[in-house]
Amino acid sequence: MSNTYDSIVIGAGIAGCCAAYALQSKGQKVLLIDRSSVAASGGSGAAGAFVSPKIGKGSPLQKLTNEAFHFSKDFYLDNFPDYFHQTGVIRIPKDAEDAEKFHLYEAFNEAHYRRVSKEELERLGIHNCEESFLFEEAGVCDAPELCNAMMKQVPFQQFDVEQLIYNGNHWTLLNTKHETLSAQNIVLSTGYQNSLFDMRYMGVRGTWGSRGDYESRLDLKVSMHKSISVSANINGIVKLGATHVKSKEPCMVCNGKPLQTLEEKAAQMVDTVDFKLKETFCGMRSGSKDYFPLVGRVIDVPFMFEAYPNIVRGAKPPLKYLENLYICNGLGGRGFVFAPLMAEWLAGFIMTGKEMDSRVDPDRLFLKWCRKL
Repeated sequence: MSNTYDSIVIGAGIAGCCAAYALQSKGQKVLLIDRSSVAASGGSGAAGAFVSPKIGKGSPLQKLTNEAFHFSKDFYLDNFPDYFHQTGVIRIPKDAEDAEKFHLYEAFNEAHYRRVSKEELERLGIHNCEESFLFEEAGVCDAPELCNAMMKQVPFQQFDVEQLIYNGNHWTLLNTKHETLSAQNIVLSTGYQNSLFDMRYMGVRGTWGSRGDYESRLDLKVSMHKSISVSANINGIVKLGATHVKSKEPCMVCNGKPLQTLEEKAAQMVDTVDFKLKETFCGMRSGSKDYFPLVGRVIDVPFMFEAYPNIVRGAKPPLKYLENLYICNGLGGRGFVFAPLMAEWLAGFIMTGKEMDSRVDPDRLFLKWCRKL
């Protein structure tokens, strides 16, 4: 295997896998690397991986999420149909008060849906729930399996990056074994952890997610979300999942029982009497300050402070970027919704210089962050 590439993508979660896949699809020589030997061993591996619209009153984040939903749904059906199950997803109000808000949301439901009465929910085996929305085109992905299927489509190498050095026209990557790789472009999809560059302005933060896969004979044909996610029964497995712990020490919070809350909430909705835990997944999702993804170039923060010290007092100088360094990260709890479209946008930006969508460009956060220092 050659050690020189057009682009190297660091991080094999759903964001990195999609970025590598998109770049290769556009003709680049790509390498996907991860410090683990398998794809999606962190937050993406623990994801419930629902692919469904966002409900609400038409916020910019809802509009972007629903745009990404339509793209990702078609992307998975066209390219990885074995790992996307179009079960439909029912969005269930948290309580009677929340149910009243659903009437306001209807005008902003951009995806095909229909109302589901309490009586129909009962017939479906869903108990103690208010009238809900059913998005029939939505579904759930097999999270690590999908990432590994993508990984098989692009060259992959286990490589724990210790240092990145720019040599004028390409990047050199070094690991602890003194091995090297080289690429013109680098894409960072490293999740909530980053020690390679000063990217504090992006405000990437982690939220712990847990998922349990349960063997069951429950005849549950549709997936649902009501504060937690409960998947349809797919090949004898029902998945319970949630992104719910913001503590820096989530294992202390869970006290060794990461699925207890999920199981209690699920039991209020469906019959869990024969549920037998097959496997537990836990991992940290990465999100941004404003919940929008982070896709685009990386600002040279040390240079900006040295060249323009007045940026902390409101100056707005031209931005200088680290050459050929990009990010596709911060997708939050909707990583499997956002990743395909964000990867497509980033690949277009790298390959053709097509302007990055301002809603996801990390530049949006820099000057505001500087003024708060």
